[in-house]
Amino acid sequence: MQGVYLKFYMQESARHHGKLTYEWLLEQARALGIQGGSAFRAIAGFGRHGHLHEEHFFELAGEVPVQVGFAVKPQDAERLLALVADAGLKLFYLRLPVEIGVTGKVLGDPAPPG
Repeated sequence: MQGVYLKFYMQESARHHGKLTYEWLLEQARALGIQGGSAFRAIAGFGRHGHLHEEHFFELAGEVPVQVGFAVKPQDAERLLALVADAGLKLFYLRLPVEIGVTGKVLGDPAPPG
């Protein structure tokens, strides 16, 4: 199936309505019926303001970038983008075309005919 990979970027400690923004985003996507999403923490990075954020062993300040990604149908990407905009969040995102599929037998799938 053809779809899109929608990836949002934010600082680890960013909050929205009292929750970590990446947690809020994952919860909202699940409530929209999106089948899955993941948050990934960076080792280091910089954004549009040019300030480098790095994680050091002894100073875990929560300022490293987090990526939250979803492989979805185009209409689900539109719904999620609209929800984020309506919530007043200003998040950098990427929207990339992808092919979505599953290899092998998935638990709970019916046995193939034959």
